[in-house]
Amino acid sequence: MNTPETDLHREVHGDLRAPGPEPVLLLAGFPMGGGGFRGLAERMSADRVVVTYDPRGVGRSVRAEGDDRLLGARDHAADLALLIDSLDVGAVDVFASSGGAVNALALMELAPEKVHLLVAHEPPLTQFLPDREFVERANEDIAATYERDGFGPAMAKFITLVMHDGELDEAYLQRPAPAPAQFGLPATDDGSRDDPLLAGSIRNGPSHQPDQTAIAAAADRILVAIGADSGGGLAARGARSAAEALGLRVVAFPDGHAGFADGEHGQTGSPDEFADRLREVLGPTL
Repeated sequence: MNTPETDLHREVHGDLRAPGPEPVLLLAGFPMGGGGFRGLAERMSADRVVVTYDPRGVGRSVRAEGDDRLLGARDHAADLALLIDSLDVGAVDVFASSGGAVNALALMELAPEKVHLLVAHEPPLTQFLPDREFVERANEDIAATYERDGFGPAMAKFITLVMHDGELDEAYLQRPAPAPAQFGLPATDDGSRDDPLLAGSIRNGPSHQPDQTAIAAAADRILVAIGADSGGGLAARGARSAAEALGLRVVAFPDGHAGFADGEHGQTGSPDEFADRLREVLGPTL
């Protein structure tokens, strides 16, 4: 799908000309591309047409030449709105995970009429966390590390952050930097600075400030999904705090943050159980 700012790559699992009684299901991640939903798309396409896509700047969705500005959730929401329009099937169901869930919440602010039901899986929003200051400082440190030292050292800090259980404090920020090698990451800097997470979205994705009035108006069509095994992980805490602040219903899903994974990116959750739960939550068309 071509736009002035990007060529969005989408994949359709099924026939958009004959989508059936259920709404088309759009799977949205960030910074993960559509390939991260391979297993979930295969399972869900048994019941309905499923669409996956690579967000702008990720995978096969190449940004326009010279477009190096810092993209925010509302930029990606505008892309999602255009993508849904291009399907020409009316309102769709959306399952969005992690940063994709943040972007999908922004879509509900921008164009809620395009969405039949949104299942927002563990959006890692910092806005409503009691330790917001420390989390945002940790995110800024990761971005600065990427600018200074490259991918390996920055990703090691990011993995350490998302693995941390519970609130952050000053002591967490003063910990020695983790060694990239302990996560199988390179310690040498290859000079690239184009990672969509580390080069940008870590700075302004989690810190997105939802339009509470707009979200409240669409709250009956938004569910916040949290993994049963996610515990006090940052994404789960962000999701819980956002759901409480925004008055959104929380639903439990199997496994953790990558519960839908079926070997993609080296992760495996509980993909069969996850797909069954998603079918249950989406329910029949009203």
